[in-house]
Amino acid sequence: MSSEHSNLSQEGPDYRELLKPYIKNWKWFAVSGLIALIIGFVYNRYAVPRYAVQAKIQILDNNQGSSQLNVFEDLGILGEGGIEIEDEIEIIKSRSNLIELVKRLGLNINITALGNIRSSAIYRNPDPPFNINFLAPDSLVYNSRASFFITLASKTTFEYAENEKGPTEVHSYGETFSSPVGDIIVTPNNLNSHKFGTNYVVSVNTLSAVAAYYQKALDISVENHRSKILTLSLNDAIVPRAQDVINTLIAIYNQNDIDDKKALADRTSEFINDRIAQISSNLTSADESAVEFKSDRGLTDIATQTNLNLNLGAQNQQQLQDAAIQLDIASSMKDIIDNDDGYDLLPSNIGLQDRSIATTTQRYNELALERKRLLESSNDKNPIIVNLDQQLDGLKRSMRTSLNGMTNSLSLQVNDLSSRQSRINSRIYSAPKNERALRDISRQQETTESLYLYLLQKREEAQIAFASSEPKSNILDDAYAVSDFPISPKKNIVLLASLLVGLLVPFSIVYVNSLLDNKVHNKVGLEKLTEDIPVLAELPKISKKENKLVKLGERTVLAESLRILRTNLDYLLKSKNKKDGKANIIYVTSSVSGEGKTLVASNLAMIFANTNKKVLLIGGDIRNPKIYQFYSGKNVDKLGKATRNKDDNGLTEYLVDQNLEGKDIISTMLANDQMVDVIYSGKIPPNPAELLMNGRMKALLESMATQYDYIIVDTAPLMVVTDTLLISEYADRILYVTRAGVTETKVLEYPLKLYKEGKLNGLSFVVNGVNDSNLGYGGKYGYGYNKSIKKWWKF
Repeated sequence: MSSEHSNLSQEGPDYRELLKPYIKNWKWFAVSGLIALIIGFVYNRYAVPRYAVQAKIQILDNNQGSSQLNVFEDLGILGEGGIEIEDEIEIIKSRSNLIELVKRLGLNINITALGNIRSSAIYRNPDPPFNINFLAPDSLVYNSRASFFITLASKTTFEYAENEKGPTEVHSYGETFSSPVGDIIVTPNNLNSHKFGTNYVVSVNTLSAVAAYYQKALDISVENHRSKILTLSLNDAIVPRAQDVINTLIAIYNQNDIDDKKALADRTSEFINDRIAQISSNLTSADESAVEFKSDRGLTDIATQTNLNLNLGAQNQQQLQDAAIQLDIASSMKDIIDNDDGYDLLPSNIGLQDRSIATTTQRYNELALERKRLLESSNDKNPIIVNLDQQLDGLKRSMRTSLNGMTNSLSLQVNDLSSRQSRINSRIYSAPKNERALRDISRQQETTESLYLYLLQKREEAQIAFASSEPKSNILDDAYAVSDFPISPKKNIVLLASLLVGLLVPFSIVYVNSLLDNKVHNKVGLEKLTEDIPVLAELPKISKKENKLVKLGERTVLAESLRILRTNLDYLLKSKNKKDGKANIIYVTSSVSGEGKTLVASNLAMIFANTNKKVLLIGGDIRNPKIYQFYSGKNVDKLGKATRNKDDNGLTEYLVDQNLEGKDIISTMLANDQMVDVIYSGKIPPNPAELLMNGRMKALLESMATQYDYIIVDTAPLMVVTDTLLISEYADRILYVTRAGVTETKVLEYPLKLYKEGKLNGLSFVVNGVNDSNLGYGGKYGYGYNKSIKKWWKF
C-alpha cells in the first residue's frame, strides 16, 4: 500500500490542481466569452464588407515580337533586349499613373451617406443624389483637404453645414455658395433614388494622398520570374469602384506607352524630313548641271573608252559613295547633338554602322522619356531628375566622342578613296573631256539620288510601323469580382477570434493573480509548505450572520470541521502516551492578529465540552484580549452570567496578585447549553512579557491540569510579540492558526524555523476562513452536511 502511495506521489504535476483556479472561475469565462461573441457578432453585423477584385494582363515584348516595328530595329530606335517584368510593375504603380487615375475617376472627392451606426459610400449604382461643381481652379481643388455636410431637404433645396452638428444653411440647387474649397455649385442628379432628410458628407482629399493610398492598396503579382502575365488585385468596399480603378490604370499604362512611341516616331520623322529637304536641293542642282552640260555641248551619248578603267572606277566610286553617306549622316548627327542645349529625343542610328552609337542613342532616349514623365509630377530640382540630367550629359559626351572618332575615320577613308579615284581618273582623262565631265555629273546624281530614295523609304516605314503599333499589354481578363462573398470581415474567423480573446482575458487575469498569489488558501496548499508538520483541519469562512460558537449537536460545516480538528488533535495528544492523569494543554496562536485564533480557541473549547470533558479556556493574549467577544451577549445563557467571578478578575490580576488562586479567576459559562470554564485575560498590563516570566503562569497551568481534561490557551500572536515563546514550554500541543487569503506563505517560515530550533513543542497548523469552493481537497470533497443546494440548471 505504501509503495502504491509513493508511486501516486511521483506521477508528476497535479493538472487538476493547476486547472482548479480556472475551473473555479468558469462563470467569468462563460460571461467573458459570451460578451466577446456578442461584440464579434455586432462587428460582423455593422462592419463594412470588402470584396476582392482582380484583372490579368500580358506584357508584350514589342521590340522582339512585333513585325511592324522591325524598321526601328534597323534604325536602332528601339534597341535590343527583353522586358523586365519588375520594372513594368513599378511603371504601372508609378505615382504619375495613379495621380492621373485619381483625376480621371475623381476619387479625391467622396460622397458618403451617414447612418446611425454604419455609413455607406456612394459610387454608381445608385448614382449620388447631387453633383458638386467646384468653381476654384483645379490646382486648388487637387491640393485641398476638407469636408462638409449636405442634407436633402426637398427637390429644390438642401441644407449645408461645415460640421455635422453645426449650424446649417439652406440653399437651392444651382446656387453658388462658399465652402472650405472655394465657391461651389450643387446640382441635383438622382434625387428619386434617395430619401429626403438623409445626411451626406462630402470629403475632399489631396491627389497625392489618394494616389498614395491606392499605390499601397493595389497589389500586382506575377506567377513566376519567367511569366509575363501580371495579376492586378484590389480590395474595396465598392466593387464597381475597384473595377474602374484597375481598368483605368491599365488603360493609362497602355496609353502612356503609345504616347512614348509616338513622340519617338515624330522626332525620327522630323529628322528624316530635314535631311530629305536638304538632299532634294542637292539632287536638283546635279540634274540641272547635267542638263546644262549636255545642252551647252550638244551631247546625247558618249561611249566609254576603256571598260577596265570604268569598272575599276565604278567599284572605287561605290566605296567612296558609301563612305560619304556614312560621313554625311555622322556629321549631321554630331551637329544635332552639338546644337541641342536641352534633353530632346535624338534620332536613333539612321544607317550608321557603329552599333555602340545606336545603343547609346537608345539609352539616351529612354532616360529622356523617363525625365519627361517625371517632370509631369515634379520639377527639375528633384534629386531623381538631377541624377537623370547627369546621366544624359554623360551619354551626350560619350556620343559626341564616338561621332568625332567616326567622322575622323570616315574622313580619312574618303580621302584615301578620293586619292585612288584621282589615279583612276588620270587614266580616264585620256578620254574626251566631255565624257569625263559628264561622268562626274552622273556620279554626283547617283550619290544624291541613292541617299534620297533611302530616306524616303525609311520615312514611309516609320509612319506605317507606328500607325499600326500595338499597346504594351494585352488584357486577358478585365477587372472582375473574385467572389460574391466579402474577403473581410470573415465572420467565422471574427467570431472565433472574439471567443479566444474573450477567454484569454479572464485566463490572463486568473493567471496573473496565480503568479502574484502568495497566500494560504486551504489545507492542501498549506500541507505543501509545512511538509512533515501536520495540518489538522480547515475551518470554513463564516458570515457575520452565522453563529460564531457552535451549538450542541449542530451539523454545520463549521461544527463538522471542528470535530475533525478535535479528532486529529486527540490522536496526536494520545500518541504521546501521557500517563500522569493531567490535562492536555493546548496553545492556540497565529502570526498576527485577525487570523481567527480566538475563534478557533473558543470553538475548540465548545467542541471538547460536547464530549462531556472538563474544559478550561484561558485568555492568554493579555495585550489584546478577545475571549469576551465570544462569551457575551446572545452566545451566553443567563445562568452563565450568574456564575462569573464576582470581582471580574482575570489572568492579568492573577499574575500580579500573589494572593489570588486559580479558582478565584474562573468564570463558569453556560454557552449554547454547554458548560465551559473561562479565565478571561483581565486588564491590559503595562508589562505583559515580565508578568508571563514571573512563574505564576506555570503555577496556574500546573494547578489547573489536575482538575481539567483539556486546557486551551488563546495566546498572543507569535510574530508580533514574544509572549507565546515565553510560555511555549508548558504546552503539550501548539495550534498555529492561518487564515485563507490573508496569511502569506513567507510568514510561515518563522514558525517552521522555531519548530526546527525546538522552541515550539508539538506544532500543528489549522487553516481558518476557507471558502466553500476550497474546502476539502480542491473543494471536491468538502463537507456540506448542513444544507442541500440545487444546481443552477435544475432551478
